[in-house]
Amino acid sequence: MKQNVFCVIMGGGRGTRLHPLTQQRCKPAVPLAGKYRLVDIPISNCLNSGFNRIHILSQFNTASLHNHIQQAYQFDPFGGGYVEILSAEQTESGEKWYQGTADAVRQNLHHFGAKDDDLFLILSGDQLYRMDFRKIINQHKVMGSDVTVAAKAVGKEEVAGLGVMRVNDDYSIQEFVEKPTDPTVIDSLVISDTLKQGLSKTDTDFCLASMGIYVFSAKVLKEALDNDSTDFGKEIIPGLLGSHLLSSYIFDGYWEDIGTVGAFFEANLGLTDSMPPFNFFDQENPIYTRARYLCATKINSCAIDRAIIAGGCIIEPSKVSRAVIGVRSKIGKYCELENVVMMGSDFDESEKDLAQNSAADIPHLGIGDHCKISNAIIDKNARIGNNCILSPDNKPDMWNEGGLFVRDGVLIVMKNAVIPDGTQC
Repeated sequence: MKQNVFCVIMGGGRGTRLHPLTQQRCKPAVPLAGKYRLVDIPISNCLNSGFNRIHILSQFNTASLHNHIQQAYQFDPFGGGYVEILSAEQTESGEKWYQGTADAVRQNLHHFGAKDDDLFLILSGDQLYRMDFRKIINQHKVMGSDVTVAAKAVGKEEVAGLGVMRVNDDYSIQEFVEKPTDPTVIDSLVISDTLKQGLSKTDTDFCLASMGIYVFSAKVLKEALDNDSTDFGKEIIPGLLGSHLLSSYIFDGYWEDIGTVGAFFEANLGLTDSMPPFNFFDQENPIYTRARYLCATKINSCAIDRAIIAGGCIIEPSKVSRAVIGVRSKIGKYCELENVVMMGSDFDESEKDLAQNSAADIPHLGIGDHCKISNAIIDKNARIGNNCILSPDNKPDMWNEGGLFVRDGVLIVMKNAVIPDGTQC
């Protein structure tokens, strides 16, 4: 019988590390790179790998995610594919919300209808990478593994905040160590020269850190979840060590955890480089998203350096440097933007709306005239008036005032915020 692969994307947490970007949306729905959403990355990796049975587990602020999935991913009835959101629900057997990654899968096992010889591919919803999942699935089958854990080689000086594996030369996992700090322990986790031969860079000491990507044989997954454990990385995976064959799949490509505001900000700005570490222009492995049918962007006498500009934008004479400008963004005259991620708008204002807002002294969508903005994320549908100066400089972490928020050294203009004329921070 055909062996099915069920792809499960974890998006159920509150996304506290990305707050306030997750204040009105769940983490997978956070806009990325001008026109995408975070969830488009794992979905596209699944589709490009030939796997089209995709489940997204979420429970907080799901309306934006539902709208995006419905607009972006529609399959013909002959391929048997789907992208399905499974939100926490009350049932006869329980009324609790997801208590963790493992609990989220446990609560939805009855929805999958998986046979014991099927496979589950468990994925994170807040990572930027491109992976051919056929390779990890194939290794899982060839080795006869019960669980395969994707791993990224990181320098031993970087492992203090990660879950690290000791891996034998045959890729079998010998030990898990969570967030090691003891130098002796870290030295014992350095991979062998044999494993290092498969890496593109071999001139340093590497350890293997878990990427939070797992392949489970369905029977093993069902047995592993027959308890009260709530988390894969901290409980389920280490608990199987010694009783099951756990293997490591070493991934040597670009991979970035963008689950924090700082990492999200830098990953977006990194896309403006001439040779970005992640290439959205790879047409052999495209990143899919919603088709919006927007008009072309209009740029009037601007000085633009290292910028990504999505469709439907209007940019008046201004200076834009190292910026990601999202869909339907409006930037007024004589502005200066440097290191800015602008997520754009969900709609364009009508002439009637523009007149009414002007009469009420409400700024139009986007950025007004004579504004200077640096090191900032401007969330969706924000309205910034004229003559504003916005920067995180000299602001403490978690500073919050009038629709503005500072986190990880980045100023965030919050979603739907209205910033009056002349605001300086």
